[in-house]
Amino acid sequence: MALFLILLGSAIALIVIGAVVDGMMYLLSTGVLLLVVAVMYLLVRSIRHSRRRGPTAF
Repeated sequence: MALFLILLGSAIALIVIGAVVDGMMYLLSTGVLLLVVAVMYLLVRSIRHSRRRGPTAF
């Protein structure tokens, strides 16, 4: 979870800097790409976590 938060924080910082500073479009695009990677990481992690659970006894 810490890796996801680090990726998310970095992505948001890069997006803000890229949007505010003129001529820094590459930072904006890098931030968006990093945001997509962070969401994909969270998705894969949650899918893996849900598959590990075995059947529950009722």
